[in-house]
Parts: sequence; C-alpha cells; structure tokens
Amino acid sequence: MQIRELDLKELQTVYEVLSQLRIELSYKEFEDLIYDMRHMEYKMIGIMDREELICYAGVAVQTNLYHKRHLYVFDLVTDKKYRAKGYGKMMLDYLVDYAKMGMCENIVLSSGFAKEDAHRFYEENGFDKKSSVFLKTL
Repeated sequence: MQIRELDLKELQTVYEVLSQLRIELSYKEFEDLIYDMRHMEYKMIGIMDREELICYAGVAVQTNLYHKRHLYVFDLVTDKKYRAKGYGKMMLDYLVDYAKMGMCENIVLSSGFAKEDAHRFYEENGFDKKSSVFLKTL
C-alpha cells in the first residue's frame, strides 16, 4: 500500500471512487474539469493497494488574504468498500505533512450541510468549523 500522486492516465480509476461523492458528475464533465484545474496545480492524491484506489484527495496549494498560504482540499473520499477502516485519517495525516512541506499555514476544506458524519470526522481530526459557504447559481 502506498500514498502517491496520481496522473492523468489514472482518471478512470479516480472517477470510480470520486463519483461516490460527486454523484451528479459525469465522466466527461469530470475529465474536462480536471484539465481545467491543472492551471491551479490541482493534485490528485491516492492511497493505492496495487492498482486499486482506496482513498482519494484532490488538493491544491493556494494563497488568499484570509487563509494565507494553505492547502485546499477540494475532495476527500474513501471507496465505500473501505470506509470506517482508518483510510480517511491516513490520508489526512499525509495531507498535513504535504501541507507542511508546501509551507502552508492551514488546511482548508468545505463540507456539505447534510454531512454530519463528515463533519464529525473532520472535527475528530483537529479541524474547526469556521464559516458558512454561500452559493448563487447562475
């Protein structure tokens, strides 16, 4: 088992796990968005057991005025076959080291309103709920 950066040749593997979280996202849309996000140094990180993706995180080091230099976690999902076995925590521990190596001050993420289990998981792993997200659909 290893944690490593995934490459564009592994998009189908990533999609199979990510679509468990982003159920509304078609493969074509996913592929287009991944290519669009490359300009922001979006990284796909996976916990792999041989060729099988167990846990996925999509991240990018970003800078803004309120979080300063930080690691933004766009997506974090464990394959449903492997949930509640410590892989999410293993990924978060890896991301802490990844953020420190990137000279980040924080790790930032957003989680949906109806995700009590996810919120509890993040809080148990040292995250504090700091704000609400507002969205206006155009």
